[in-house]
Amino acid sequence: MANDTARSVFQRDGDYFVATDLARGPWDARALHGGAPAALLAHVAEQNAGHEFVLARLTFELSRPVPLAALQVHAEASRGRSARRITLELEHDGAVVGRAIALMLREQQVVVPDTRSDPLTPAPEQCSAQFETPGMPTGAFFHDQAMEIRVATGSTREAGPAAAWFRPRVALVEGVETSAAMRAAAAADFGNGLSWVLPFDDYLFTNTDLTVYLHRAPVGEWIGVDAQTVAQPNGVGLSSSTLYDTSGRIGMAHQNLLIRKR
Repeated sequence: MANDTARSVFQRDGDYFVATDLARGPWDARALHGGAPAALLAHVAEQNAGHEFVLARLTFELSRPVPLAALQVHAEASRGRSARRITLELEHDGAVVGRAIALMLREQQVVVPDTRSDPLTPAPEQCSAQFETPGMPTGAFFHDQAMEIRVATGSTREAGPAAAWFRPRVALVEGVETSAAMRAAAAADFGNGLSWVLPFDDYLFTNTDLTVYLHRAPVGEWIGVDAQTVAQPNGVGLSSSTLYDTSGRIGMAHQNLLIRKR
């Protein structure tokens, strides 16, 4: 395992993607932040679909915590001319720890009405507030050292909706240029932590899945996430996020939440 001086979230070792300390999530020091494997799966999906296809949807089911360890990704691609589905399995030590389906669409030029949306404001260069959720650990964690986060609206120190800008500080996969889809997948998993409604010290509100929709690839290095969370007394919640680049809206993300008292 790499230490906290690692300069990537995953390092390659043959057929394995070895998670470094920078992949660690806040809920369990032995498990990954969901954004780390989501970005990895987006990368593998792009490699299997072909360069003329773009990620339109990624649905990732986190059936169990993804361990901070060496992982393998197995992918099977359909061969559609306009749409390809990439079925992905994330394995550790021969056991499946996550499954995903990536829907990849072939881009083609069409004439449509003007659908430009208002951008998320303030812009990242105008934001200085940091991601500081009370009780959330700091140090060699995906949310603290692998990602640069600038809060745009709301406050992560208080419960309620909030929006922030995200960009990777390090390579997500060693030796791989971080693609637009990888950046979007990495940022999309932050909705529940960004717009928390229950205190981190008292409750677990981990997401059991992540679905990301992209109607266009983000441009530039920053991904905006404008999130809102709903929690119910039956221990189930939902975080919904609108995703942006600095030009406007690029998609949506949803996370089902499993809520438990600590």
